[in-house]
Amino acid sequence: MDEIDPVLLADPPTFTGAEAAALAGSHFALEADSGLSLGSERDQTFLLSRADAGPVGVLKVSNAAESTATLDMEALVVRHIARVDPELAVARPLAHRDAGDLDDPASYRAEVAGARATHWARLYPVMPGRMRSAPSSLDDRAVIAWGATTARLARAMRGFSHPSAHRALPWDLKSVPMVRGMVPAIRRPEWRVAVEQALDRYDATIAPRWESLRAQVVHGDLNIDNALVDDAGLITGIIDFGDMSHTALITDLASVIDSLVLDRGVEEAFRVARLVLDGYQQVTPLESDELVLISDAWAARAAAGIAIASWRSAEGLEDPEFAERDLARLHPILQGIIDTGFEESAARVSGLRRPPPRDDLIRRRAEALGPAMEPLTYDEPLYVERASGVWMYDADGTRYLDAYNNVPCVGHAHPRVTEAIARQARTVNTHLRYLHGDAIELAERLIASCPPGLDTVLFVNSGSEANDLAWRLATHVTGRRGALCTHFAYHGISEAIAALSPETLYAGQVSEHVERWRPADAYRGLHLDAGEFSAALARLEAKSLPPAAVILDGVMQSDGVLTLTAEHVADLARRTREAGALWIADEVQGGHGRTGESMWSFQRFGIEPDFVTLGKPMGNGHPVAAVITRREYLEGFADDSVIFSTFGGNPVSAAAGLAVLDVLADECVLPRVVAAGEALRAGLVSVTADLECVGDVRGVGLANGIEIVTDRASKQPDARTASRIKESMKRHGVLVGTTGPEGNVLKVRPPLAFTEREVPVFVGAFLRAVAEVGDRPGVTEPGTRSTC
Repeated sequence: MDEIDPVLLADPPTFTGAEAAALAGSHFALEADSGLSLGSERDQTFLLSRADAGPVGVLKVSNAAESTATLDMEALVVRHIARVDPELAVARPLAHRDAGDLDDPASYRAEVAGARATHWARLYPVMPGRMRSAPSSLDDRAVIAWGATTARLARAMRGFSHPSAHRALPWDLKSVPMVRGMVPAIRRPEWRVAVEQALDRYDATIAPRWESLRAQVVHGDLNIDNALVDDAGLITGIIDFGDMSHTALITDLASVIDSLVLDRGVEEAFRVARLVLDGYQQVTPLESDELVLISDAWAARAAAGIAIASWRSAEGLEDPEFAERDLARLHPILQGIIDTGFEESAARVSGLRRPPPRDDLIRRRAEALGPAMEPLTYDEPLYVERASGVWMYDADGTRYLDAYNNVPCVGHAHPRVTEAIARQARTVNTHLRYLHGDAIELAERLIASCPPGLDTVLFVNSGSEANDLAWRLATHVTGRRGALCTHFAYHGISEAIAALSPETLYAGQVSEHVERWRPADAYRGLHLDAGEFSAALARLEAKSLPPAAVILDGVMQSDGVLTLTAEHVADLARRTREAGALWIADEVQGGHGRTGESMWSFQRFGIEPDFVTLGKPMGNGHPVAAVITRREYLEGFADDSVIFSTFGGNPVSAAAGLAVLDVLADECVLPRVVAAGEALRAGLVSVTADLECVGDVRGVGLANGIEIVTDRASKQPDARTASRIKESMKRHGVLVGTTGPEGNVLKVRPPLAFTEREVPVFVGAFLRAVAEVGDRPGVTEPGTRSTC
């Protein structure tokens, strides 16, 4: 057995109640008639009373082996807590009658002579509340409050340090090896087996991660015996800092949970443990490793409780009845954890579960989400477990370069954004009927990024909602119903906007009020005179449905990532205004710096839209969206209605939006996007010069397309080969999509965290995929051109 603190091996003091009352008078000038022993493991504690006044103080006489440094540490820590969290009720010792310097912790202990040794006595005031309430009497509110108080106490102590805190106590989670030496003293075989199983689990899960866990000086033994509570079960006083030590933060949680689940069934114990965690995390969020280890720490604490009490009883260090009073209550809970299974128990307490098998999840997805849900991407679906920056990780551990997902604008799990979301969510989340500064600041910053006429922001939750609202306003302002969109556009899923999203309309589905035009295709030299656009306007007029609005995605993601010139788009905008319609710049795909040339894709065309709609990248994956428009368009609308979205512009969403703008500025993302995009296109053009199947490499910034054709002469779209290249690139560790009316354009739109460093990875995977798909894999004979 590891070396045990001598205090645990020494006999406790043997003062009577009358002697305790006399000590209080002689050393602390407190008059008391009697002292009631409150029971203690290694010390003596007395409730002192006076006939005419009732309880007047609490006297604690320490074990003779207790060092003065440890006692002074206890005095210093409560003083520290009082400075950090003055409202946290902790027992503070009173100075003895001969005390001089009250800043000296020695002023709070008095030396007293016992029958066999000299001891130190300390006097505490009587605190409100009662001791040793039945754990099962605590309702949910009280349990959650216990968790919160535990966190407050740890937070109040985290800046405290003292040499005496670095000691070996068996209750401390780090002292499991010491506890193992006590196991033979456990009298009942089934208890002994359970304790050994819990300690084995500790060795397998907690011990290897011990040095990575957050550690500080903690109370170490916060439980139902060491706290006073009121009639509602809420803590009114924290007592007995005798087991404090420098150890893992979760040690306190294990102690509290172990105490509060007594006399409850196993399922109820798991529920109570979760409630304790809820309260704790209101104050101090736990890290993932801490969360997943809580149930194992709880089991280890229960095992230690059984082993220590059995050992002390066997060694004659404590009254057997007092020492073993809780063992019959501890074992059923510990056995319940074991019978449930340690892994399942960890999941039930933490809420963190191992990902289910891939095939099982595919089956469940089909059953739960139904046949209308868009199919999974890839023949072997990606099973994403985590992501960071431009990298995504499958549940099997495979790492993928994400060159497809534009939603995490500044990179997957960007710490600035995730922390902003979590921090605000822990504070308050409500709506725009109440004042909150973040939403207003976000609106102001968005307005500042746009031309002067765009001076008003409306918050919603998705790009679909933003486009729907812009369309609603456009029809109200113009009094018209006609709409124009590109031939294969996508702008959302609402009933109104689905009509403007031919990419997802089923075959033959048309809306009378919508006309489409085929956008300019520089690769094929088509429609650069905007003739088809004018023809679409004319078709609406012919149906007596004059246009209310034209909507355009500035990077043409769904239409095949076509390249638009400023002159061409400016011409379309002019024709739109001449037709009496308004212009909606859909920046869901191309905004937030995607082009690198400007914040919004419409800005590179030199036009001023009437509505700017934002979505996907705005919150880096958090659902937040907006419409930026002109105040004049809303004045008449406001006479008839108001615009409100319960979640639109809520504080958490606004915090996410602000964090994204901050990252874009602080990381100088736009110039980085320009450099990365140029390097990517140059790299692809260079290596595909002899590939017949690559018809065109085009794009702007990090909105790029690789057009796959049967051959360069015919420019015939080849969707099958594009799909095969996409699948092969995944096998080689890079994710892309396909787009365009024929599905033959590889869509390359990575998070804006993509840099020139990732270009060789992308280009290499593309070449390997082409070789894998091609008729002559990886071989190009002199004088010939390779096909795919």
